[in-house]
Amino acid sequence: MTPQEFQQLEAIGLNLFFAGIFFLIGMAIRDVLKAGSVPLFGRVVVWSVLTFGCLGFVMKGAIQFFWNSH
Repeated sequence: MTPQEFQQLEAIGLNLFFAGIFFLIGMAIRDVLKAGSVPLFGRVVVWSVLTFGCLGFVMKGAIQFFWNSH
């Protein structure tokens, strides 16, 4: 395995790891919101923050990809 292939595999693994972490955080938040009977406004705020955090992570990856490809 060449160093470049290893670096690609490492990047893919790291991205999958973070996707799994975001999923687990989402499941934990869902459980806490359900158990605490949080009102609708609070649930919308919590899910918005989680969504924007995830989108920020995805955008960072896309920007890095396009920046490095030129």
